[in-house]
Amino acid sequence: MRAFHRQPAFTLIELVVVLFIVGLLAAVAVPRFAGSAVRQRVDAAARRVAADLNLARRHAYQSSTSQTVSFDVSADSYVLPGMPDPDRPAVDYEVDLNDDPYQAELLSANFSGNTKVIFDAYGMPDFGGVVVVAVGDRKRTVNVDPDTGEAYLP
Repeated sequence: MRAFHRQPAFTLIELVVVLFIVGLLAAVAVPRFAGSAVRQRVDAAARRVAADLNLARRHAYQSSTSQTVSFDVSADSYVLPGMPDPDRPAVDYEVDLNDDPYQAELLSANFSGNTKVIFDAYGMPDFGGVVVVAVGDRKRTVNVDPDTGEAYLP
């Protein structure tokens, strides 16, 4: 007679318990992951706005001409008239925050009642102000210092 050797294996109960634990961990991790993706997008959009405001400031200073940044809150976009777009040099530099990768909303742009800021030939703004961007219920504010013209995230 042959002796039967039992092979080690998982029972159905062990498999169900492991699947339950994996499902429980996934239920906890998925909302946190979704929240981090929203936070990442709103942070990236705010950093982009700040970088472009600082770019306009530097451009005004280096070219010794004024540079305007006009925000269109209803279209969730802004434009730097007279500055060529790096990807399409024949058109003005324009950013649509609704596009990928940001998929953000431009909630407000306020420069002493205006939706535009003008940097003079020395890189100084006509007014300081704030720009608010949002993704879902997360918001980030970009400040423009009235004394230096520097755009920064608080």
